[in-house]
Order: sequence, then C-alpha cells, then structure tokens
Amino acid sequence: MTPTALRRPTTAAATPAIPTATATTPAVPATAPGTPAVTAAASPAAAGPRTGTASPDAPSILRRCRDLTAPALTDAIDGLHPWVAEMARYTLGLREADGAAAGPGRGKGIRQALAVLGAEAVSGPGAAGVPGAVAVELVHTFSLLHDDIMDGDALRRGRPALWKAYGTGPAVLAGDALFALGIETLAVTPHAGPAVRQLTTALGDLVGGQADDLLFAQRPWTGPDAVRAGEYVTMAERKTGALLGCALALGARLAGAPDHTAGELDLVGRHLGVAFQIADDVLGIWGEPERTGKPVHGDLRQGKKTLPVLAALGAAPGGGELAELLTAPGALDGDGARRAASLVERAGGRTRAEQETRRHLAEARTRLTALRLAPGPVGELGTLLSALAGRTV
Repeated sequence: MTPTALRRPTTAAATPAIPTATATTPAVPATAPGTPAVTAAASPAAAGPRTGTASPDAPSILRRCRDLTAPALTDAIDGLHPWVAEMARYTLGLREADGAAAGPGRGKGIRQALAVLGAEAVSGPGAAGVPGAVAVELVHTFSLLHDDIMDGDALRRGRPALWKAYGTGPAVLAGDALFALGIETLAVTPHAGPAVRQLTTALGDLVGGQADDLLFAQRPWTGPDAVRAGEYVTMAERKTGALLGCALALGARLAGAPDHTAGELDLVGRHLGVAFQIADDVLGIWGEPERTGKPVHGDLRQGKKTLPVLAALGAAPGGGELAELLTAPGALDGDGARRAASLVERAGGRTRAEQETRRHLAEARTRLTALRLAPGPVGELGTLLSALAGRTV
C-alpha cells in the first residue's frame, strides 16, 4: 500500500514546515498570558502531570485528565435547558434515563486527555487545556449522537443509545445543543479566535469523513468505482483523526503555543486517529466479542468497507474468491463470514492493516519528538499513543 500523506489542516495562520532534527521549538512559559474562562476546580491534578520515578500507565493518565476536566464539564452541562441537560448527562454516562447515578460505561475521555496533555507539553498548566477538553468532548459526543441515528445503532457503551432511550427528535436536539455549547466554551477564552477556528476546521473534516464513510457503503466492492485503500485512509484521518488532532492542538493553543506547534500537534493526533481506526478495523473482524462488545466477524457480516478487506481485495490473485463472496447477493452468514475472514488474512489484508497502524503511529511519534516539548507530558503522550493504537484502553 502506498503511504498516504495526511493533509495539513487550515489553522489560524499558515503553519511552517516541521522543524529539522536540530531545530528547537521554544517552550511556552507556565505563566502563559490569559487564563481560560473555563477552568477546573482546585485539586492536586490541576497542578500538572504526576511526578515520581514511575511513569504512569495509560489508564492512570486518562483518569487524571478526566478528573481535572470533570468539574468544568459538569458546569457546562448544568447551564443547558434542564431536559437537554438530562439527556446530555445520560449520553455522557453521568446519569441513567431515570436520573439515577450511572454505573460503569462512561467514556474513556481520550480527547480530554489529549487537550490537557497538549497544554502541558508546551509547558503550560494542565488547567489551561481544560476549555479545549470540554469543547472537544461536547462536540465528540454530539457526533456520536448523530452517528448512532445515521447508522441505526441501538446501543452505545452497553446501554440504549440516546435516540432509543429518548427518541430520535430529542437526540438530534441534544446533539445540536452540545455542538453549540462546545463552540461557546471556546468563544469565551482569551484565545477565542484561533481556538474556534481550530475546532470548526476539525468539524468540517469530521463531516466530510462521515459523508465519505456513508457513501462508501453505496459503492461496489470491485471495479473502477470500488473504494481504494488510499481513499479509506483519508476518510479515517478526517472522521477519526480530526478531533484527536484538534484536542491536542487546542490544549497547546490555549496554553499560548504558536501556530506552528499547534499545527504539528494537530497532525500528531490525525496520524493517531488513522492508527486507531485501522486497529479498530482489525478488531472488527478478528477481535474477541468480550473485548470489542461486537459479534465475531461483525464488520464482515455488515459488509463494512474496512482497510483489511480493501487491502486484501487489491492483492492479486488472493482477492478473487473474496470478491465473489462479498459481491454475492445477501449478507454473509456465519460460515461465509468465517470464510471471508480467512481469505482476507490469507491475501495479506490483516498484515497490511497492522503495518499501516504501526506506520501512522511511528509518524505520530516522529512528529511529536521533533517538536522538542516538555519531556514529562511528551512521555505521557507517547504512552497514550501506544495504548490507543493498540486498543489496550
């Protein structure tokens, strides 16, 4: 597969080329001007990354950043219309539909963590990235609400999706409210202009990626109109990578980082998003149901055009029998899905997908290292990158 270079997104100002190995990007002082309007409540976590001899693992990093962001996220939700706030708490895993405290199933807070670590990586306090963490979490949740409606997915994190619990109309309304609240959260910060443009650029890419993903389902498996592997990588960068990159860049911007640094961190997150999506593709075919929450070979049964399958179809001659299976009338049954999974693996689809995951992860690490940022937060980012790309959190 020919490596696909990610597009450099449009940001508040032109982003210069990545520094050479000998270049140095000045760190932003911890006392960067302008305190964000949305901050976390005072707590030990607000001071910055944990110190000590042992480097924290990915679950600990996620938990620290969630705890730092939680008060501001709660305050933002509390300002919504009471009914909309109720739905927001439900979809964020904070409350059940009847108002009772929710059990396990809350999101991991990946984007929250990236925003906090983005601020810390440029030597700012983690609290500086909290408005970005809140904004991206709200917008991400908005996208999930609408995603579930478009895909007809009845479950989200082991519970009824919001549209199943409250109805389609209310779920659309709640999503719209979260979208507006995410923009407002950034609009009241000292870095409002660049921050809002960063988020709206990511949103434009997310919508474009979602549109491509929906259109892929209508295109044939074979022939001149078939989806190509390169098109899929571009879709994944936009649909999955745009908000991950936005979270990292927003954290850095809100801590006072220059456009160049924010732009490079955006690309780090976009490469991470591609690695994350492709790893999810592999699990969607070969993952264990108890780990993925999906039936075995679920993506093949649904006819989803994922990278392992597209790579296998592009392999000659190994894709011939696979193409016959996929283009036969009707959905694959259990035996057909097992046969298709075996053919994808035999044609090298799984291997090539895993290679792409490693390549995008390596590119993310290379760009992150080249920026020469604060070593502690960069180390935590590296831990998180590996865990996310490996789907171990």
